[in-house]
Amino acid sequence: MIRIISIFLTLFLLVFYSNAQVLVNPEKLAAKALNFIVASDMGRRGVSEQRNIATLMGKEAEFNLINFVAVAGDPIHDDGVKSTDDSEWKDKFENIYTAPSLMDIPWYVVSGNHEYHGSVQAIMDYSKLSKRWKAPARYYSIEKTIGTGENKCLFVFIDTAPLIDKYRTEGSYSDAGKQDIEKQLKWIDSTLVTSKDRWKIVIGHHPVYADTEKADAERTDMQKRVGVILEKRKADVFICGHIHNFQHIKPEGRSVNYIVNSSASQSRTVKNTDGTLFCNPNPGFTLCSVTQQNFTFFFIDHKGESVYKYVIKK
Repeated sequence: MIRIISIFLTLFLLVFYSNAQVLVNPEKLAAKALNFIVASDMGRRGVSEQRNIATLMGKEAEFNLINFVAVAGDPIHDDGVKSTDDSEWKDKFENIYTAPSLMDIPWYVVSGNHEYHGSVQAIMDYSKLSKRWKAPARYYSIEKTIGTGENKCLFVFIDTAPLIDKYRTEGSYSDAGKQDIEKQLKWIDSTLVTSKDRWKIVIGHHPVYADTEKADAERTDMQKRVGVILEKRKADVFICGHIHNFQHIKPEGRSVNYIVNSSASQSRTVKNTDGTLFCNPNPGFTLCSVTQQNFTFFFIDHKGESVYKYVIKK
């Protein structure tokens, strides 16, 4: 009897973990699309669903041709890294995201608030040691060709912690207060206004709009500093993390779609707010696919379920 129960439990666990690491309803993306995964709020030594979500990301990258991973801040919870030799790199990144499909594509990274507890310079310097880790500056832009055509997509990666007064005045956030706000804002504005790219995607850690229990001042600072530029310069999408849940928001009178990516480990509850089109409390990642005519994104949760799909049309 004990042996039968043991066999039953073994089979149950095999089925459970197998199902937990399989995309439940995968959708084949267009062959000529520009496809990428958004991850954020990641490193917790594999706990709180992180290792399972990392496996799902790898399976997604196997199933669809994923061109790169965009990391919208907080890749190393809870205190960033002290140097490029910090053991946190292996414990919270290298030993977690091990799927072959995730090893040979670039990971474009910006820092979140937790990186400012440690060394943001080390976040950038790790680019010299890792083939896939790409953090060339605190903020930067890249262009990607859409399929085999001439149209391109502009990705503007911004450093949001120094743009929020809270992080500039609290001593625990390293050198956030030493960064030049106006210099970055002028760069964001100039990069967007001079771009002739088909799509303009801005990625940073902190939200412009979101439901959250975090201080309202975080979002009001982002709205008055970043939001006005996004709307004025006609960005298509702003993608962030920080809130640890999925949200798609488009407030009345705004032209930009605001996407909140959930945590790749530990998630939080969420409810509707002004302009909410969808929200979900599960952890996971966002899958994005860009063609000349459409920007399509999917919220993929920790069970491999596509809980939301939305298409932005040109």
